[in-house]
Amino acid sequence: MIDNKTNLEAELGPDDDADVAVAPLTEPEAEPGAKRLPWREKICYGFGDMGNGFMFDLGQAYLTKFYTDVALIAPAMVSLIFAVTKIYDAFMDPLAGAFVDGRKKIGRAGRFRPVMMVSAVILAVLTVVTFTMPDVSMPMKIAYAFITYMIWGTVYSFTNVPYGSLASVMTRDVDDRAQMATTRQAGSLTAQLICGTVFIPMVLFFGGSAASGHGYMMAAVVMGVAGIAGFAVCYLGCREHIKVNREAEKSAEGKGKVGLKTYAKVIFTNKNLGAIILLTLFTISAMNTNNTMMVYFCEYNLGNIGLQPLVNGIMMGSSVVAILLIPTLVKHFGKKPTCVACFIVGAVANVLNFVIPTNVATFIVLVTVGYVALAIPNGITWAFVSDVIDYGEWHTGVRKEGMTYAAFNFSRKLAQSLAAIVSGGILALTGYVANQAQTPETLLGIKGAMTLYPGIALVCAALIIFFLYNITEQRYRTISADLSAGRWEGGVIGESTIDSK
Repeated sequence: MIDNKTNLEAELGPDDDADVAVAPLTEPEAEPGAKRLPWREKICYGFGDMGNGFMFDLGQAYLTKFYTDVALIAPAMVSLIFAVTKIYDAFMDPLAGAFVDGRKKIGRAGRFRPVMMVSAVILAVLTVVTFTMPDVSMPMKIAYAFITYMIWGTVYSFTNVPYGSLASVMTRDVDDRAQMATTRQAGSLTAQLICGTVFIPMVLFFGGSAASGHGYMMAAVVMGVAGIAGFAVCYLGCREHIKVNREAEKSAEGKGKVGLKTYAKVIFTNKNLGAIILLTLFTISAMNTNNTMMVYFCEYNLGNIGLQPLVNGIMMGSSVVAILLIPTLVKHFGKKPTCVACFIVGAVANVLNFVIPTNVATFIVLVTVGYVALAIPNGITWAFVSDVIDYGEWHTGVRKEGMTYAAFNFSRKLAQSLAAIVSGGILALTGYVANQAQTPETLLGIKGAMTLYPGIALVCAALIIFFLYNITEQRYRTISADLSAGRWEGGVIGESTIDSK
């Protein structure tokens, strides 16, 4: 296929990750892994995260409110429930990744899609279960919350890990991946927009009040059905086009070498994955804290819970439109510079929102700017993940999509736990009392969690991506060309792997 191979090792050395400008082996369009995807398939992939959002984002935005105001669980205990269950969930992701990577009988539907679809149906049922609280004693309510949310998190891992891994075997084309990151983020934000604008009205419609358990349960049923529909579109409309050379895995399996050692080397030798993991701790915790505190801020700081659908509609609707710019921004500036610029803008907007006295108009403008500036990098992150999966294979000779994505998802779970600690912890520390007028200290705490914490988190994210991530677009094209030619950094894939180093 290629007469003369340009290998990065010749210029970098096997352990040198410095950025360089290296000519690709061949034009990206000529690479088998760079075959362009039809837009229909890219859009169908985005529907998967829409389905995911109807269940995942629902819990992130409203389960705290359900626990504190419907189940009447103390905010400190709610914070503990989220923190413990999310840390537990984080350890489920490697198990899900190992299960997906270890599947032996791969049918026509591929390695990832069947696991994703079956798990999504179960997840929808469990979403309803988490928003249902039996009339029992408080210790039993707390136990019920712990158990049901842990089970929900386990099934979520088996839904999201194969979904996220699927993108890496659909295409290696840089532009396609940027467009898929856009459709995925569009799906996620559309689900957030719908949840953020119709969930509370549905609770009121079905239950008659914002503290109605029946209202929450019925609204969760509607969202669960919508979630299944989104994943079904993804399942039916996407395919695994990349023919991955699994010989390195088979060789290691034959020698009994696949296990924790191999997985550890695949993950911990990938320093760019480490950068994305650190980045995600701050970006996802910032977004989840924003979404969790919005209903509290509107009800108590703005004095009208009816403003919540309006604020979310403007904030998330603007973000849906803004992320359409991701392919253009990536093409002209690159993924890393775009993210750094957005993080800076978002940090400034959030800090200003904390400093300026509370006002509906200025709050909406600044929270929208901050959310848009976070939504664009969060969309680009999905392209980063696919890139680091390929980088891991190129750097080690072994491809482990499930385990690599699970490691990334581990950071998302820790970020969700951090968001829960920030949200519930501040409510507890400032004396929040459910369904009552709040003290000035509580109002300040809600405002700080809503604005100041995201501002600080985005500054940290900008520093991490600027200093630690170094896969440029040009370098990635060279890596992609090597993989398409059946080569990794140390030679031919399947002939030598990290286990022989």
